[in-house]
Amino acid sequence: MDGGNITHKADDVRLHLNRSLKALGIDKVDLFYLHAPDRNVPFEETFGMCDMLHKEGKFNRLGVSNFMAWEVAQVQEIFIKNNWIRPTVYQGVYNAIQRSIEPELIPCLHHYSMSLYAFNPIAGGYLTSRYHPDQVEVEASSRFDDSNIQGQAYRKRYWNDTMFDALDIIREAAKKEGLTESECALRWMVHHSFLEMERGDKIIIGASTQAYLKENLEDLEKGPLPEEVVQALDRAWAKTKTVVTGYWH
Repeated sequence: MDGGNITHKADDVRLHLNRSLKALGIDKVDLFYLHAPDRNVPFEETFGMCDMLHKEGKFNRLGVSNFMAWEVAQVQEIFIKNNWIRPTVYQGVYNAIQRSIEPELIPCLHHYSMSLYAFNPIAGGYLTSRYHPDQVEVEASSRFDDSNIQGQAYRKRYWNDTMFDALDIIREAAKKEGLTESECALRWMVHHSFLEMERGDKIIIGASTQAYLKENLEDLEKGPLPEEVVQALDRAWAKTKTVVTGYWH
């Protein structure tokens, strides 16, 4: 990936980690991620530098994000062969209507003893009451504001008729049980997904207001969902699995 001339060449990896440390005013970070693969640079070059930076004390743990399952396996075998520090965390998109990591990536992570840090548990706000298919305008700077690159990417991922049909299935079941869409999504992540907290898996949440953050944290502490809601979420996934974009970049 070449974002603003940032590559995964060895010198760039060192340069930009050092810049980040300087900006943060610290000497070391706990977890250093490669947010997406740079397929123009051999993994040996990129991760050889990561191992060197770890030996220099620049970070404690190494993580990757948006890699395909086979790339994770390839990277791990390179690390094993060279006796380098191995990635122990994978950050990936995962929620009730985007489960494409389940068939291959999750077994791969388990095989290599990697934890999954799941982002987008409420699909960037899509799994809430805020969005509808006939909606023309959305809140400025929100995840689905298509005036910016991020908003365009989120619309490509979620904003289509099939996704809204799935959302209707969830809304009907949630309303019957007196639940919100986001509550269903978060409780599904904790109790009904493939996440295994004992393996170190985590759920990454974000919120635009303190009130939303408080609500999300409270929902994460609640118990399993009613069976009818779980079945509705499964039916929703049966629809969305035909149109979801890949979990990788």
